[in-house]
Amino acid sequence: MSKPDLGIMYGDEGLKNTKKLLHKFGAAERLVWSGARVGIKPNLVLPSPAEKGATTDPEIVAGIIEYIKNYSPAEITIMEGSWVGSETEQAFQTCGYVDLAEKYGVKLKNLKNDGIQTLSGGKDVYKICAGVLEQDILINVPVLKAHCQTKLTCAVKNLKGCIPDSEKRRFHREGLHRPIAALDQIIQTDLVVVDGIYGDLTFEEGGNPVKMNRIIAGLDPVLVDSYAARLMALEPGDVGYLKRAAAKRGVDTSLSEAHVQEFNTPVDQVSLRENSSRLAAELSDKYINGKAACSACYGNLIYALYRLKSNGALNSFSDKIYIGQDYRGQKMEGPGIGSCTAEFSRNLEGCPPEACEIMEFLKNDVL
Repeated sequence: MSKPDLGIMYGDEGLKNTKKLLHKFGAAERLVWSGARVGIKPNLVLPSPAEKGATTDPEIVAGIIEYIKNYSPAEITIMEGSWVGSETEQAFQTCGYVDLAEKYGVKLKNLKNDGIQTLSGGKDVYKICAGVLEQDILINVPVLKAHCQTKLTCAVKNLKGCIPDSEKRRFHREGLHRPIAALDQIIQTDLVVVDGIYGDLTFEEGGNPVKMNRIIAGLDPVLVDSYAARLMALEPGDVGYLKRAAAKRGVDTSLSEAHVQEFNTPVDQVSLRENSSRLAAELSDKYINGKAACSACYGNLIYALYRLKSNGALNSFSDKIYIGQDYRGQKMEGPGIGSCTAEFSRNLEGCPPEACEIMEFLKNDVL
């Protein structure tokens, strides 16, 4: 059987599940590890703990390091350049990466202090931090979250941390989408491991996290982002840089021919109030009847509801949407999300269904 293009592991145990995911995905078999210089690029946009929804969980990076060390004595460097106005060293400390580096004997590299190489990307040239280009293998470890300007930030946009601050300012002057798409061509990503344990509902800086309890692995950042977009109730074509990057490389963002494999099923039971940010809790209280809902299914529903609310589609909607394992086998009237509500009068199958699917179901069959 061919190996998957995308692999998904559900759960909130970052270290253990990352190792399991990379093993099942066959990461070591696809990449040359022996003696390689391996760069790991998390998203440490600012000094903020991962549970706030903005930064990469250090346990996921620890899982990557342990997995690599099991196969090769590679030279591993964790590298990042936080956003303009934020200190990378402080982010390393606050986000747990100083302790991580000490524990595993790996290097930390502040890309803001790095040398620069100038490379062509389409019709333009861009400044790239030299340390990124010196790696034999680059592992991109983004957070699955929203962005106030580009709607989505995940694998491709995480490469923006590989350029100097002067270039980051230039990217914003140019509208972000075109230069971010160019980074996909300039910087070779060898493996993507997405932190989807917490992701932010509205903003790249965090503040409205939603616990989704999943980790995603893939080799192609554009394909990864195409899948990630659907988990946030976005079509890949809604994201300008993703549409551009896919067109340049001929990637099918519909995923119609992609082999996507879930290596386990979501079984946790999330407390909707306890694990929700203010905005997610408001959506939950107003629109959801949840009993023993899994984080993955609940998170997808929250993203779908947020997108519908932002579009004004929920203005006259007063019913409740049902979700959760306690509804298994129950025959009830009303809309039910996921396989657990298969006996409901209106049901969207899936374990879990994607946020895009939930949004279309609610728009067409419920609202």
